[in-house]
Amino acid sequence: MQWQDEAIIIGVKRHGETSVIAEVMTRGRGRHLGIVRSGRSRTMQPVLQPGNRVEVVWRARLDEHLGEFKLEPVKLRAARLMETATSLYGVQAMGALLRLLPERDPHPHLYEALDVILETMDDPADAGELFVRFELAILNDLGYGLDLAECAATGARDDLLYVSPKSGRAVCRTAGAPYADRLLALPSFLNEGSRAAADAAGMAAAFRLTGYFLHRHIYEPRGITENAARDGFVQAALKALSRPDVQEAG
Repeated sequence: MQWQDEAIIIGVKRHGETSVIAEVMTRGRGRHLGIVRSGRSRTMQPVLQPGNRVEVVWRARLDEHLGEFKLEPVKLRAARLMETATSLYGVQAMGALLRLLPERDPHPHLYEALDVILETMDDPADAGELFVRFELAILNDLGYGLDLAECAATGARDDLLYVSPKSGRAVCRTAGAPYADRLLALPSFLNEGSRAAADAAGMAAAFRLTGYFLHRHIYEPRGITENAARDGFVQAALKALSRPDVQEAG
């Protein structure tokens, strides 16, 4: 068995004296693991860093085997991703989100989104907004997508300010006002067709929104601990967005 694909490194763990098991997100075959012989060598260590894009060849006798990877670097951006807290935590947090998906289950749109976000990690506004949309896409692919297109009560598509914590559907101002203290805020930049920029307050609301549904539908039912890297990313992104120079640029 053999295949070749483009992939992004999302994790590595030691295997024996000189090898590693690399975890990658491939374009066409989803999250996949494989042994990299001599993966701890000076040549391979810089390649096997989270966030790097590589060309991977996988070989195994049977499809269900772990198999071996042969990797060639395509875009080495790990060094840049280590320069800021936002990017350092972000690449770890997205790797943890991808691990919520079944191994070897294709999600090409998530691969594309991951690649784009990794290119924007030095801009906290863009990175934060794209990260939230990445979480929404993860929820959707796991079968818990939110419906933010129209009001659950009236069908209206305008003035959507809230999200029902029970249904995950949007609620407009008039329908939601009497229950505002029990609803989640829907930041304007997540409204369909919106051109609003994501400020610190809106981003904080968006992180609360996706975090609530990830906890309710994924973490709590599976009995797993929420990834600490997400908290690090959220704090770093909000701190950066609160800086006067970032607010003026937005």
